[in-house]
Amino acid sequence: MNAQFPKFQKIINHRLKFRFFLFQKLPAAWIAGLRMQQFEATQAIVTVSYQWLNQNPFRSMYFAVQSMAAEMSTGMLAFGQIYQRNPSVSMLVVGMEAKFHKKAIGKTSFICKEGLQIATAIEDALYTGEGQTIKCYSVGKNQDGEIVSEFWFTWSFKAKSKSA
Repeated sequence: MNAQFPKFQKIINHRLKFRFFLFQKLPAAWIAGLRMQQFEATQAIVTVSYQWLNQNPFRSMYFAVQSMAAEMSTGMLAFGQIYQRNPSVSMLVVGMEAKFHKKAIGKTSFICKEGLQIATAIEDALYTGEGQTIKCYSVGKNQDGEIVSEFWFTWSFKAKSKSA
């Protein structure tokens, strides 16, 4: 577990600091209206509400916005584990799969509960010096708790050389 995770967690769980982080690092997520509902070492919940800016022609949320929210629920857990690491660790999405079950209207929550598995993969990358991959699951649920969409993101982690 990254000793700096609590410092990153404090930034992400502060509403204004999180919005500034999005504006700086992920402006498309800022424009689409993504919000962090919960952020802990074990899980992250990202919400997004259907609105004019993220709509598709079928009166529901555009699939790319759902993908962005789902990816953020997995990626923030990873980013928290690599935040201010020495040696640093690179992270990259190398694959994605998705299933869509219902129209996303209203508020949709994307939940990833794989924080510990992500931390283990990053620790393995640091310990072995070899790249590691992990497939992370995020489920999107509407306000009634019904599954709207499911996503699987494959993340790759690689420790950077200590001299770099």
